[in-house]
Amino acid sequence: MNKEKDLEIMRHSLSHVMAAAVKSLWPKVKFAIGPAIENGFYYDFDFGKEKVSEEDLKKIEKKMEEIIKRDLKFEKSEMKINEAIEREKKSGQIYKMELIEDLKKEDERKVSYYRLGEFEDLCRGPHVAASGKLKNAGFKLTKLAGAYWRGDEKRPMLTRIYAVAFASKKELEDYLKMVEEAEKRDHRKIGQDLKLFVFSDLVGKGLPTFGPKGAVIKRELERFAVDEEIKRGYHHVVTPDLAKVDLYKKSGHYPYYKDTMYPVMKIDEEELILRPMTCPHHFMFYKSEPHSYRDLPYRIAEIAHQYRYEKSGELSGLTRVRMFCLADAHIICAKEQAKQVIREVLELIDFANQTFGMVKGVDYRYRLSLGDRKDDKKYYKDDASWKYAENVLREVLKDVKAPFFEADNEAAFYGPKIDIQVKKANGQEETAFTVQYDFVMAERFELTFTNKEGKDERPIVIHRSSIGCLERTIAFLIERYAGAFPVWLSPVQVKIISVGESHIEFCQKLAGDFRGEDIRVEVDESNETVGNKIRKAVGEKAPYILVVGDKEMGSKKLAVRDRGSRETREIEKDKFIAEIREKVRSKK
Repeated sequence: MNKEKDLEIMRHSLSHVMAAAVKSLWPKVKFAIGPAIENGFYYDFDFGKEKVSEEDLKKIEKKMEEIIKRDLKFEKSEMKINEAIEREKKSGQIYKMELIEDLKKEDERKVSYYRLGEFEDLCRGPHVAASGKLKNAGFKLTKLAGAYWRGDEKRPMLTRIYAVAFASKKELEDYLKMVEEAEKRDHRKIGQDLKLFVFSDLVGKGLPTFGPKGAVIKRELERFAVDEEIKRGYHHVVTPDLAKVDLYKKSGHYPYYKDTMYPVMKIDEEELILRPMTCPHHFMFYKSEPHSYRDLPYRIAEIAHQYRYEKSGELSGLTRVRMFCLADAHIICAKEQAKQVIREVLELIDFANQTFGMVKGVDYRYRLSLGDRKDDKKYYKDDASWKYAENVLREVLKDVKAPFFEADNEAAFYGPKIDIQVKKANGQEETAFTVQYDFVMAERFELTFTNKEGKDERPIVIHRSSIGCLERTIAFLIERYAGAFPVWLSPVQVKIISVGESHIEFCQKLAGDFRGEDIRVEVDESNETVGNKIRKAVGEKAPYILVVGDKEMGSKKLAVRDRGSRETREIEKDKFIAEIREKVRSKK
């Protein structure tokens, strides 16, 4: 048995121990489900009219420890399905009864129960042999949350108790420290503190407004992506945020994604919709003139706004929004060019990640997302093309020695993809960039090129994003740097502090010199004390702070305080400007 499976069994066993503890404290409680999840487990309960609060979690933990010390066996028994339904009906366990009735519909003949002391629960198992096996585990109940039964808003609201659990108390301690650090780095808090972005209920949920400082970061990322892509042979275009619904029906996106698209708008005689993706626009641009094999690979790129309906409960800061800006591209190429094109795309993504200070295999890795040949409702039916495309992506990942793993049923409907999984501050992974092999769209849009024999040939399409969704990337970077951005991304690169009113004019002239060199600068000329101004500047995380008083006005050198240092250093103005410009150029 592998380590991951052992951990899952341990966590699932702990969920039963928690349920047993809850039962002993609240005898009338009704039970729903209690699975193991990433980093821990949860259990859903119906406490009826009884109130349970966060303060009760310690009480439940204490009772769990008692059950573990008793070293109670997990004893399995089986029961005929009709008997089990009758049993749960008599005991009033309506949620368990519903689960068993569903099993009956699936023609199950028996169900299994596990007894732990006085507590017995419907479960398929497996579990550890006895509760004493959990004595070395580290666990902590973390929070209460509301959860609709079976995720249905029309069903009862249950109380979900979440917990984290690890094989040892040391691992739990390390995890809790990481969570504490992640909370300090939460991009939502830092973004608000640094005035990078705001949300307004009147504007709408999931629709961030970037302030002047946040807009600087977004603009710098856009410039970085566009400049680097143009160097690598991309044709940057601008396409409409709206399109006819017919465009997405032709692509096949409409039946697959209509539930996450915004409602159709009838304008004159046309039905229009906010675009959820740009690929169909790019295909129509490609079709606007003929192409030969000499044009390929033909790289079409765009910094594009896209719109997708996300449920209110899934919205989260900048990582999950309803309008986002994607560094998007579609590379139209001959089938035999696919490997080289994908290799070049991975090189671009690695370059971007390295620029952001991320280490391959440590801060990010690759997921080869595969389709399911049996699921022709979700995936385009063409087994041979799926097999070929998946092998192409797999071979490229092996050729470039990329750290990767494979995941079933994660592909796009038109082909497999490589997802670049970035590790966030809380240790969880999230998809930041994708590279997709598409063998469907060229056929649907009748894309062609003239081959060496002078005949029309069907290309394939590689979908890719170089730096991903800008909003999500900004969230990653805020948390990665804890708001202390490298000089090239810092909204304010130099903060100048005037000691008194007589120094303001000099500070403003100095700021003008910096602006003339494309250096972002702010002057604090407020009437506060110098100490308060410095503390505020440190909190704003500017890379450089300059305090200007009589001494500095009379000197030919600047007194510069670097971020993270309490000391100042003296440097000539021209050298200081050259230092900043070099850091911006090299993006170090």
